Amino acid sequence: MEIVAVTKYVEVAQVKEAIDLGIKNIGENRTNELCKKYEEVNQPVNFHMIGHLQTNKVRDIYDKVKLVHSLDRISLAKELDRRGRLNNLIINTLIQVNIAEEESKFGLSKEDVLPFIEKIIGFNNIKIQGLMTIAPYTKDEKQLRSVFRGLYKLREDINRRNYKEISTDYLSMGMTNDYQIAVEEGANIVRIGSGIFKK
Repeated sequence: MEIVAVTKYVEVAQVKEAIDLGIKNIGENRTNELCKKYEEVNQPVNFHMIGHLQTNKVRDIYDKVKLVHSLDRISLAKELDRRGRLNNLIINTLIQVNIAEEESKFGLSKEDVLPFIEKIIGFNNIKIQGLMTIAPYTKDEKQLRSVFRGLYKLREDINRRNYKEISTDYLSMGMTNDYQIAVEEGANIVRIGSGIFKK
């Protein structure tokens, strides 16, 4: 189980304190904040891009992150692959899936994931490591379990295809309000913000 500490709106001093207490993974929603904290924190910690990633911002973060959680379109895959190829890097990514089909959320629909994989499977400088989803903000446990279970089942569907080029090791799902349910449904990366950084 990996905990990604979400540092949106969190000052660098607080981030450093969390690292001193054992946090190993920092997650940022915005590229400018990721770059700022990457420079100012200056400690051995892994950075994760967990928010929507604009194609023209790939240049700023491709060499700073352990994992991009939000791969959701071909244009982004192409740019990540291009940056990796130019710099002799493999960029690790998760496919973001909008399991709940919320209009306000980014991510591929569940039905589009397998065709998406087929299109990018020949890209040599990105490595799919699993899937990510964001559940609706709700206290309805049944709805939350349905979303998390849906991502788990999608991973099983992918595994049955036996793609040699991709991995499904990671399921990034669950945040402060629902991570316990997510873990019960198979999450092995959870993204915790206010549960770590009290506001």
